[in-house]
Amino acid sequence: MEPADTFDISRARAETPGCAHVLHLNNAGAALMPAPVLQAVRDYWSLEERIGGYEAAEHEASRLAGVYTSVGRLLNCAPHEVALTDSATRAWASAFYAFDFQPGDRILTARAEYASNFIAYLQAARRTGVEVVPIPSDSEGQLDVAALEAAIDPRVRLIAITHVPTNGGLVNPAAAVGRLARAAGVPFLLDACQSAGQLPLDVEKLGCDMLSATGRKYLRGPRGTGFLYVREALSQRLEPPMLDLHAATWTGPNAYTVREDARRFEMWEANYADRVGLGAAVDYALSWGLPAIESRVKALAAGLRAQLSELPGVTVHDLGPERCGIVTFSSTAREAATLKVGLSAQAINVTVASPSGALLDAQARGLPNMVRASVHYYNDLPELERFLATLRTLLN
Repeated sequence: MEPADTFDISRARAETPGCAHVLHLNNAGAALMPAPVLQAVRDYWSLEERIGGYEAAEHEASRLAGVYTSVGRLLNCAPHEVALTDSATRAWASAFYAFDFQPGDRILTARAEYASNFIAYLQAARRTGVEVVPIPSDSEGQLDVAALEAAIDPRVRLIAITHVPTNGGLVNPAAAVGRLARAAGVPFLLDACQSAGQLPLDVEKLGCDMLSATGRKYLRGPRGTGFLYVREALSQRLEPPMLDLHAATWTGPNAYTVREDARRFEMWEANYADRVGLGAAVDYALSWGLPAIESRVKALAAGLRAQLSELPGVTVHDLGPERCGIVTFSSTAREAATLKVGLSAQAINVTVASPSGALLDAQARGLPNMVRASVHYYNDLPELERFLATLRTLLN
């Protein structure tokens, strides 16, 4: 029986054209877009073709504004606390580089932090003298909340962690981190790139002041889309590293005024068709309900981990008391890259998680290159059985 048998898997697969062509287990890379999202993007491009780019944006102004409302519903925040970007990286960096770090300031992060974020921390350390402090993981593999609490002192300028690290199914205890950050009055930046769309994200419950995410992963939106949430009280205290005539107004020969809402973190030019697609993707996820999505994704992943663990020579590397839809494993019989190629030849999509993606965690645990198979709610049990059968053949 399928997990969460109230979930309409037939509808989910019927509305996902890609299911007819591939067995897609690379949803933490880029998920298959559903038909309503594809149609929304195509319709907008068609409108631009007919009447022109500026004119299409004017014609669809209400719909474009509605994307902010949709993201606000997803995150339980106000639309004016949302900025739309061309990627999660752009969103995260726009927030991070808005901080004016000084020598002696400290950034607290997790050991399983994503490479792009940690590179930014290191660059800030070189430029400004800020100290980067990775908090160790606890015995279950998640960020050690007690160690984080002990590390907070008056020098801490920012707490920044990845909610779901790139190299496994771990879900870091973001809400617990948020409670500590709020109690200490320290801004909290949460990278939700891989949790948005598979886990409910309520910024009030999470206690984060900033949250970045992408459209292409579990939200099933187009590539080249992302968004940034910035709490109103913090937004007006941060000046983005780059400004243009959208983010600010030129008020005099030597003066400008930065806009007051989160759109100060945007730039004027954007791919409006993809923005419409992002809005459609968020609305589509909300129509299923994030708790229902979470339940099904977690159940599929747990079943897959259990069956992988029974294969000779296979080690599943996911940690944490809470685990999501990402499943990582390695084999003593075949390299991860070899398995990826063999699976691809059978129209099965996975990816390889390199130690460099979360270097500190990988080094601490001695992780090799791993196969990363990330499930979504439109995957079904026959697909996972075919994946396992193909994998057994490749391992022999």
